[in-house]
Amino acid sequence: MEAAPAARRAIRAHLDNRWAVLVLLCLSLLLITVDATVLHIAVPALTAALEPSSVQLLWIIDVYSLVVAPLLIMFGTLGDRYGRRRLVLAGFAVFGVASLAAAFSVTPLALIGARALLGVGGAMIMPATLSIIRQIFTDRRERAIALGIWSAVAAAGAAVGPLIGGVLVGIWWGAVFLINVPILLVLLPAAIKLLPDTPRRAMRPWDGLSAALSVLGILAVAFGLKEAGSGSLMPLGAALAILAGGAGLLAWFVRRQLRLPSPLLDVALFRSRAFTTGVVGVLLGVFALVGLQLMLAQYLQLVLGDSPLLAAVRMLPLVLSAISGGLAAAHILPKLGLRATMSGGLALVAISLAPTLTWGVEQHGLMLAICFVGIGFGVQVALLAASDTIMSSAPESRAGGAAAIEETAYELGAGLGVAVLGTITTVVYAPGLRAVPGVPEESMDRARQSLAGAAHVASEVGGTPGVALLNAARWSFVHALHTTIVVSVALLSITALAVAMLLRRD
Repeated sequence: MEAAPAARRAIRAHLDNRWAVLVLLCLSLLLITVDATVLHIAVPALTAALEPSSVQLLWIIDVYSLVVAPLLIMFGTLGDRYGRRRLVLAGFAVFGVASLAAAFSVTPLALIGARALLGVGGAMIMPATLSIIRQIFTDRRERAIALGIWSAVAAAGAAVGPLIGGVLVGIWWGAVFLINVPILLVLLPAAIKLLPDTPRRAMRPWDGLSAALSVLGILAVAFGLKEAGSGSLMPLGAALAILAGGAGLLAWFVRRQLRLPSPLLDVALFRSRAFTTGVVGVLLGVFALVGLQLMLAQYLQLVLGDSPLLAAVRMLPLVLSAISGGLAAAHILPKLGLRATMSGGLALVAISLAPTLTWGVEQHGLMLAICFVGIGFGVQVALLAASDTIMSSAPESRAGGAAAIEETAYELGAGLGVAVLGTITTVVYAPGLRAVPGVPEESMDRARQSLAGAAHVASEVGGTPGVALLNAARWSFVHALHTTIVVSVALLSITALAVAMLLRRD
């Protein structure tokens, strides 16, 4: 007889602490989203320490988001089945162990493995944060405020990652991972005390084959894409075969979801044109933000010669404008409507990128800051409008599935941004770096792996040949960066136009 009153008292206690729970969940989310971009500033220091190949470097940066994206679906359903609180606590433990392993990695492969494990921990935590917010905020007005804060933290985390990385890499590149451990030691006992238990739906069917298809499909597509661009591990034909195999697995996954009565991912929602447009907006917005952050962080350090901390400070306008864009979007959206806000945000990013096509190895202090402001503000405005489109076009009964798809699009956009734009940069950079007199061919091969690798080789060679090599590598990277930006501008412009045409006027 006492069980029911005790349960009601426990629920009431968590409701009383709901804002403290929100702070805890947002700090957990910030930890996850920052890790997607924290390495962007650390690339030169990491390259000097571990000497990864260009493909290994892309995997070190990218494997985190590419593991998180498909696992969000799986752990979202497992949280419903076995309890979200239990999953968050386990995720904290996995994230802490993986952070230690990453900080003390001595080879590129060890760091790739540790980053993949970080992705597993992040995927265990992230879906539960949104679900618990929906559970403890029963008032619709308060829930809207809480979800708005959650969304702002999710977007700002990716933007603030390079700034945190720039501060920590000055101490030691491993510090960008080691900093997670003391934070988790504070979050774990707070989570044990504050997080509510959630009802378990153990009878709900869980399809392991669907989970395997989504994970293997996304990883195969990413691996095939990277290898097709670099060819460092296998011939082009084999890479294309893996790419096609991954696409086939994803097609099988989609067909299976359409047939299952309780799918892992509610792909039937994509029958709504507005929903699909919103998901593409999220995907392309994060794709541009995260992928270009990596390229521009390397441009600042290795082309313009900024220190990691100075590069992070110069990227601060991107962070601040992204945060202000999220706050301003709440006021812009009701006045302009979904279509104009999302389309205008994406177009602003494309316009802000255009001036960089004229840049070389010279400084552009003020113009760089103006471009960063336009990129950050435009991306965040577009993301908020896209998120609103997704949730407003999905029926209330399928809101959970819509949220899972939005989270997956966010992480997949981050992973694909690095994979696609990084591969394009590598493909254009390597052939453009021709032999330099006085530099052995073996050293040139290492220099062609990446700009960070070229800087490391140039310091080893030294003298006039080393200076000549670094100058040639900088110009080759600038040419590759221009190509990457052309692709980004084209994608953003096409998406902005498609949004303007496909979404109905509000």
